[in-house]
Amino acid sequence: MAAYKTGWIMLGLFTMATLGCGRWIDVMPPPPSDAASVARTVSKDERVPLVVEGFHVVQNGAPQHPSSDLERRLLTSVQETRLFSTVIPLGGDSSSLSEKTVTARMTLEETIDPRSGASAWKGFLVGASMFLLAPLIELDYGYAAQATLELERWDGDVRRYEAASSGTARYHLFGATPILFDELKGQVTETCLQDLMRQLIRDGERYLAGYSSSPPAIRTVTVGARKSTPRPGENPAVPIAINPAP
Repeated sequence: MAAYKTGWIMLGLFTMATLGCGRWIDVMPPPPSDAASVARTVSKDERVPLVVEGFHVVQNGAPQHPSSDLERRLLTSVQETRLFSTVIPLGGDSSSLSEKTVTARMTLEETIDPRSGASAWKGFLVGASMFLLAPLIELDYGYAAQATLELERWDGDVRRYEAASSGTARYHLFGATPILFDELKGQVTETCLQDLMRQLIRDGERYLAGYSSSPPAIRTVTVGARKSTPRPGENPAVPIAINPAP
């Protein structure tokens, strides 16, 4: 009988521990595309290099040093568009490139909301209940990102692309791990990059070597009135004044 009770107790503890480690992530989906992607073949002669000239990260209003993983994500996303002949990372050597190049500047504004007040109150309740409420009390951690990609053509033409996304990591007390928060940031960042690349592909023709941003010149022709000349054998018309009879 004692062994039977012990088994049920162990099963209950295992169930509580398992539920207490539960976690999941909710990420806002990207906005629907306003136009279907058009597949096009770009010749190698039309592609120009892209040089990353700036990369800035701001976290809750404070400047941060961009991570190598974040820069790698950006470079990989741009390369997968197949719009550029090569992609030079930040600080790379671009002296041997042709005159026609596209420069890129990336800014990522992060907003982290750990919900410290609510987490502290819920943590107190879990501790007061001797962790019995751990499987029932849900904690959360918010993260939002706004990405801006600015591309400048070799002729000075500049275009900006913006994308934003947010997500929430929901977890129980024993499910709070750094990996969970990294997964949340990674999914939100990837959503922003996908939206940026969709916008970039839509304007892909602007960054080809043969594209001209200036409208074609309009030729104007001035046409003057032609004076009529009498034909041979014809007398020119002479105006005649007719006075009424008295």
